Amino acid sequence: MSRPEDVAPAAAGSVPAAAAASAALPVAPVAALPAAAPVKLRIHGSNTIGAELAPALVERFLARRGASDVRRVPGARAEEMRIEATLPGSEGRIAIELAAHGSGTAFTGLADGRADVGAASRPVRGEEIRKLAALGDFSSPAAEHVIGLDGVAIIVHPANPLRSLSHEQVAKLFAGEIRDWAELGGRPGPVHIYARDERSGTWDTFQSLVLGKAYPLSPEAQRFESSPELSDRVATDAGGIGFIGLPYVRMARALAIGDGNAVPSAPSPFTVATEDYPLSRRLFFYLAPTGDNRMARELVEFALENDGQQVVEAHGFISQRVAPQRVALSPNAPKEYESLTRDALRLSVNFRFRPGSGLLDGKAQRDLRRVTDYLAQAENRSRQVLLFGFTDARGSPEQNLRLSQQRAQEIARELQARGIQTRVVRGFGPANPVAADDSPSGQERNRRVEIWVM
Repeated sequence: MSRPEDVAPAAAGSVPAAAAASAALPVAPVAALPAAAPVKLRIHGSNTIGAELAPALVERFLARRGASDVRRVPGARAEEMRIEATLPGSEGRIAIELAAHGSGTAFTGLADGRADVGAASRPVRGEEIRKLAALGDFSSPAAEHVIGLDGVAIIVHPANPLRSLSHEQVAKLFAGEIRDWAELGGRPGPVHIYARDERSGTWDTFQSLVLGKAYPLSPEAQRFESSPELSDRVATDAGGIGFIGLPYVRMARALAIGDGNAVPSAPSPFTVATEDYPLSRRLFFYLAPTGDNRMARELVEFALENDGQQVVEAHGFISQRVAPQRVALSPNAPKEYESLTRDALRLSVNFRFRPGSGLLDGKAQRDLRRVTDYLAQAENRSRQVLLFGFTDARGSPEQNLRLSQQRAQEIARELQARGIQTRVVRGFGPANPVAADDSPSGQERNRRVEIWVM
């Protein structure tokens, strides 16, 4: 069909025959164009979450509310879309807006009122908390909601002979200090670096967990906004190395990563769920504690429930549903710990506390409910519970042993309040680290309470 500007104009002073004929006919009223569906909810932030997980959560959420004619409508820019649907009753046709331009835009969008939910693949930062203070405390469980977990995988070409790297080796590779694979025992050839873009939460997490302040990213690194595109480039480049969220490993191969004295760990659903894998991370939805968008709160609550966690799993991320697994212990594990866990299964949960506080963080509070539900299942009611507390290595051994015992006892009290008795409650101080103690993120991962069952 031609556009109006494609039609040749009539000669000056002439009247087309069709126009003259129509002038004598009554003019039919022009039908009104359907009004755009009103936007009821706006989700801005992480590309890792926004590319597929957030749209899928929205669609399942709408389906549970009885929505019909649910469809995705591309936005004006890449990484943007609207999900439109017809809700039953008086609500009618509505739209939910999604923009996935990086975790930083989650907090700027909330701050300036352009977003109702912030999607982030990193925790909110101190300066962001201060800028958002008028909307409430964004470090609190009322604002911060862990919807799933992910691992930042270090990926190489499938034919690369290396199977593991140390944390330091990864940092030096991406900083350009190691320039040839032969320096690591691989096949000779230049290292080609692939990295996510500056706005990406994946980049923020990688920079925090791997590069820190000691290693700048090599200026020769190729940067990508798209996770799938980055992964596919590494998979076709024999000298390539990149970092990516677990769902986007695709045809590349992920390496095991060692951190400090911890045994190298490959990214797996269990090691990411427990956050023992060195490059594991949490995926967040953030809400303004003072916000009044009811649909935003209902969507976040749905994402945390079992149905929402099924969507998380279906899209390649790690859910928070509790599962038992027999695990191999570190050769350096304490003998008592080894003896107590010999016939036990470890649950896919580590309880952690808010930084600088004796209070459980938001995920731990929700995990208590998940563990309670798991142990209430008929097949699990006879299981016995074991709790083991650990600390980082700062402070004296005596203080750390006492603190680890106190943390384990705190979880035991929380479980007892829910009708669950514990058989063993032990603290082992800084023993059995899962990360190096030379960074805040590593110290945080070492401070944990594990839960096992028999």
